[in-house]
Amino acid sequence: MRKSVKGLAVALTGALAFSMTACGGSATTETTAAADTTAAAETAGEEAATEAEAAEETEAAATDGQTWTVGICQLMQHVALDAATQGFKDAITEELGDAVTFDEQNAQGDSNTCSTIINSFVSADVDLILANATPALQAAQAGTNEIPVLGTAVTEYGVALGIDDFDGLVGTNISGTSDLAPLDEQAAMLHELFPDAEKVGLLYCSAEANSQYQVDVVKAALEGLGYTCEYYAFSDSNDLATVTTKAADASDVIYVPTDNTVAANTEIINNICLPAEVPVIAGEEGICSGCGVATLSISYYDLGVATGKMAVKILTGEANVSEMPIEYAPQFTKEYNPTNCEALGVTIPDDYVAIED
Repeated sequence: MRKSVKGLAVALTGALAFSMTACGGSATTETTAAADTTAAAETAGEEAATEAEAAEETEAAATDGQTWTVGICQLMQHVALDAATQGFKDAITEELGDAVTFDEQNAQGDSNTCSTIINSFVSADVDLILANATPALQAAQAGTNEIPVLGTAVTEYGVALGIDDFDGLVGTNISGTSDLAPLDEQAAMLHELFPDAEKVGLLYCSAEANSQYQVDVVKAALEGLGYTCEYYAFSDSNDLATVTTKAADASDVIYVPTDNTVAANTEIINNICLPAEVPVIAGEEGICSGCGVATLSISYYDLGVATGKMAVKILTGEANVSEMPIEYAPQFTKEYNPTNCEALGVTIPDDYVAIED
């Protein structure tokens, strides 16, 4: 009996020892796993920190510790000009981050205000000026011959700046991007959609030199296609309704170029032309979405991005503005306004893209 009890005690002791060893092994495994997790977290943290440091070093290398102020003079608020300004700012911020401060001002459609804004930029000695639209560019040309100036949403720089036989390079402190679309192709678009029309009204603001240039080119192209064309020029938004009514009464189709006054007042044109059942071919997407049926247009946001990339090169010393030729939109898209096309019963070919609301 005593021998049996002793044997049982030995067995229990062995079992207890084994149990303790097993528990010890489990604790060791958990500790090791925890240590591995901690090490992995530390490694991930170090990698993230390294990446952040690398990003900071890249930005620091791009700016070299410098900061810049860019003055933006935008003629007025409308879809196309707003998109160009946004693209410009986004492109610069992507490259230079917080090293650039923007002084953004809107002239509310007043050329004299453009001059006031430009003069304030000159007084503040900004590092670069964006002149968004032709009157802003003309004000910048008059205001400074030293501060680099980039234009955008400017159709024809030779016309805007009074340069005869313009070859694409201004050669002074001015360069930029052009929103000029192939005008002969816009005329061809009108012919494609309205081959049976006879009279085309050319509606534009006479105060905008580039609008006159566009309608002159389109008129020649349309007359070559057999249309009879008539100018309908308005001086500002005050006589827009009166002139548009005359154009709608006398025309089968109306063409409006890339024109800032039109772009800011498309509702007036639409409220006259749509009830009169006179379709409008527009120079750009924003105008078309407001009062047109179709357009051959560029992306103004992409145009602004291209201008912003030019600005980065100038600010960082990679390029000299006087040696930078005017850049043009790389592609154009046939677009249509579904609402107006449906209302007027206009059939659109398959290669046109609908303008989204």
